[in-house]
Amino acid sequence: MRFIFKTGYEQDIRLAKHGGQVFWYSLLMLVLLAAPWVFAEYWLAQLTLVLIYSITGLGLMLLAGFTGLFSIGHAAFLGVGAYTQAVLTNMGVPFPLALVAAGLLSAAVGVVVGLPALRVKGIYLGIATLSFGFIVEEVLARWESVTGGNAGIHVKKPDLLGGGLLQVTSASGFYFICLVIAVVATLAILNLLRSPTGRAFVAIRDSEISAQSMGIHLARYKTLSFALSAALAGLGGALYAHNLSFISPDQFNILQSIDLLLMVVIGGLGSVHGAFLGAIFLITMPQVIAMVKDYLPPVIGQAPGLQGLVYGAVLIAFVMFEPLGIYGRWLKVRTYLQLFPFYRKGLFKRQKSFQKSDRLK
Repeated sequence: MRFIFKTGYEQDIRLAKHGGQVFWYSLLMLVLLAAPWVFAEYWLAQLTLVLIYSITGLGLMLLAGFTGLFSIGHAAFLGVGAYTQAVLTNMGVPFPLALVAAGLLSAAVGVVVGLPALRVKGIYLGIATLSFGFIVEEVLARWESVTGGNAGIHVKKPDLLGGGLLQVTSASGFYFICLVIAVVATLAILNLLRSPTGRAFVAIRDSEISAQSMGIHLARYKTLSFALSAALAGLGGALYAHNLSFISPDQFNILQSIDLLLMVVIGGLGSVHGAFLGAIFLITMPQVIAMVKDYLPPVIGQAPGLQGLVYGAVLIAFVMFEPLGIYGRWLKVRTYLQLFPFYRKGLFKRQKSFQKSDRLK
């Protein structure tokens, strides 16, 4: 088992805690950089989708996993970012400027949605965000002069300088764009969580009463969490629009929101790794179902709701037997291997994070 002897504050806040993390993350980065030359075009496209969903998942993880505010309408922010990127790119705006505008507009919308979070929480907050998702979907469908309505809108290829001077047309070029944005977003979230703002988010998640008693302004930090989460979802939506090359309002409905929430819950709430593991699950599970259904009886394999049934069963299984998600299971396996044969079964016994004052409300 590894023991880390810390001798200074700089060592305590370092991103990589030990040399093992440096080695494995460096190896992972080398694999990702070599992916266009190692993987086939189909698998490279799937990896690109994983990166896009990971960026969106980081935003929802910040909101749900680290601030404790659940959103069932997060696909609305994805749609706002996608349509903003599509409209600006089709007007000839350079890709970086359109990307920034998509993130900022999504953040502004997130502030508007975050206002109900100041008064409601739990299931009522979920209903509020769900209602907002329906509103955004309806606006995208009715504002035909801008969004094209239900007929959808085509999206041009990313143009880094505008005017067709430096257009990214290859799958590998777009993959590298997604990789850079995913790495920057991950580093930004990791540094945010180490800052006083990130610690305020976690304090609000654990106990609003305790956080408020320590001087944390609940309204300010809840609104900020919604804004940052929506901004990351907007960036993911912008990349999502370029990846599909065609978007329509029905792509950002409640089913998409449920998929995003499913992604962070199964990946592991309260962990940055969980956003990536959940994205891998969300992208690979349909492929696994497609491969397995040929070996199932026709009554089951050809059933139209098979994917939804599998998703529901997996979610129930994780909620009942592994509430910490895929990343939580990996932590248990790693700890078992490190402590064997001294591992105790109750070492990771689930504990409630809120205080007694919250339970008596």
